[in-house]
Amino acid sequence: MIKHLVILSGLLLLFEQPMQAAARDASPPNIILFLIDDWGWTDLGAYGSKLYETPQIDRLAAQGMKFTQAYAACMVCSPSRAAVMTGKYPARLRVTDWIPGAERPFAMLKIPQWTPQLPLAERTIAEELQARGYRTGHFGKWHLGGEGFGPEKHGFDVNFGGCHLSGPRSYFPPYGIPVVTDEQPGEFLTDRTTREVVAFIEENRARPFFAYVPHYAVHMPLGGKPAVIEKYQKKIVAGINHTNAVYGALVESVDDSVGAVMKKLAELKLEENTVIVVTSDNGGLTRLFINGGWGKPLATDNSPLREGKGSVYEGGVRVPLMVKWPGVTRPGSVNETTLVSGVDFFPTLLDIARAPTADWPPVDGESLVPVLKGGAASSSRAVYWHYPHYHPGGATPYSAVREGDWKLIHFFENDRVELYNLKDDVGETRDRAQSEPRRAGELRAKLNAWRAGVGAQLPSNNPGYDPDRKWERSPPAGAKQGGAKKG
Repeated sequence: MIKHLVILSGLLLLFEQPMQAAARDASPPNIILFLIDDWGWTDLGAYGSKLYETPQIDRLAAQGMKFTQAYAACMVCSPSRAAVMTGKYPARLRVTDWIPGAERPFAMLKIPQWTPQLPLAERTIAEELQARGYRTGHFGKWHLGGEGFGPEKHGFDVNFGGCHLSGPRSYFPPYGIPVVTDEQPGEFLTDRTTREVVAFIEENRARPFFAYVPHYAVHMPLGGKPAVIEKYQKKIVAGINHTNAVYGALVESVDDSVGAVMKKLAELKLEENTVIVVTSDNGGLTRLFINGGWGKPLATDNSPLREGKGSVYEGGVRVPLMVKWPGVTRPGSVNETTLVSGVDFFPTLLDIARAPTADWPPVDGESLVPVLKGGAASSSRAVYWHYPHYHPGGATPYSAVREGDWKLIHFFENDRVELYNLKDDVGETRDRAQSEPRRAGELRAKLNAWRAGVGAQLPSNNPGYDPDRKWERSPPAGAKQGGAKKG
């Protein structure tokens, strides 16, 4: 009798595995996209940090594919987020600065009349997935417009935390986020957000879901749990580039969040049919340029990359990117050649959801699915940036293009270009524009053509220019409002 039961159990197991695989193949994958705010390229163990502990994210990277040539679509948050949501370059959307931005009335150039919210006419990835039967949830920072332009107006069934704000008042209550209620004494914002994500997953376990998790962390104001901060204070030693214990504690809170979500997926037996993407909206914040001078170091250090958030240099735009797609991405694979832009997430997620290409709205990005399956990316790929603004990080208006190993930057104030070979010089220390005039000319022509193609707005000469007051700022004035409502 026992022998028969063992045989029967084995037969059931043999049948159960193909049945589970068939069920997984019949249902489009769940999708979870973590967008960590101001998270620098080296701000985790998998990318070389000697201070920050990120065992859960490192484990995810080991289970999927890690990219080393991934870029945000802009050097600041709002335009980058708009690109993720729509698959379009910020220059095409005319959402080109952090919202609401700030004018420099005495700067050399006058900024164009840009759009300070994501127009309702734009189709978002949430709307596209919602139309295909996905339950959609937003958890964390939105920063793409205030009332009338929030996540609920852009295809999200559930919204926790998304509003006009760029950051919380504090990571401990009161958070100062108007759409967050029921704050509990002693709770931490990253943990609270994670609980909302986990509840959403539990509620929608029987249907496809898209959870967009743009954590407020690790954006200023920095904050962390006292015990965790103390742990990092004890870890800081001479010779490492990361030395901010509070920032380390905030990074660890994000790692805890990713771990809690992966644990819940495993408990619900959903992990084999769930794609997880972890990335950042721009480079890590290093310092600010205040009243014509550099302020003290702030959050992190992006070495060996140059500068940080707001800058066109690699420290401002290169970001971590890991994708875990069970059964598709080869565990532990590292992609060191594919150029990735924030505009690629929209077509990639639609492709993962099995939406026919013919049904996609027009986008600037490319699907990464062939690469995730082990194939090669387009050999002729170029990625672009356009920022016709002044940034507190010291940046002046610029555009840039990267193609292959080469990156060209065009600065508008003096019509100057810089050219770097990132394969040989990732720190951008040797400008090759003079020694490689032909290559610089070709890339500048390509950049000019791209700007014309997307309708990029250009800054103009400022009749009120005062070099002694160049970095004085005033509240935004005259920024274009609107965008047609969705039909």
